[in-house]
Amino acid sequence: MAGQGWTVGQVATRCDVAVSALHFYERKGLLFSSRNAGNQRRYGADAIRRVSVIKAAQQLGISLAEIQRAFASLPRYRAPNKREWQALSSQWQDSLNQRIRRLEALRDSLTGCIGCGCLSMTSCPIYNPGDVLGQTQTGPVLLDQA
Repeated sequence: MAGQGWTVGQVATRCDVAVSALHFYERKGLLFSSRNAGNQRRYGADAIRRVSVIKAAQQLGISLAEIQRAFASLPRYRAPNKREWQALSSQWQDSLNQRIRRLEALRDSLTGCIGCGCLSMTSCPIYNPGDVLGQTQTGPVLLDQA
């Protein structure tokens, strides 16, 4: 694999991540390396692009599982090209739009619930509309499930 000359430390520094994060990404199948004659990891330039995509996606609130699913369609030792990136990003747009709608609804209804803490009041528009949970349980039941 030509161009596999980046050490784990170089990639970590360039991408501003911990070396352990790169090892974690490798275990998850998000990043790939080869080994040199001394059995040391070597990365291609694609590793920098992949880590950059991971970081950007995570900043948008995209889960690592979603990133894994999207990366599964990519070739192992190269960065996504323009067409592939458009396909990846379109997979995330619906999820992001849904998340935005939920956050806007939360923002708009938050003042009616602030300070409550019980999560079972009849008028809670966020977690328990119509006090559905109060019919079978008491207290902050949603917090207990987290």
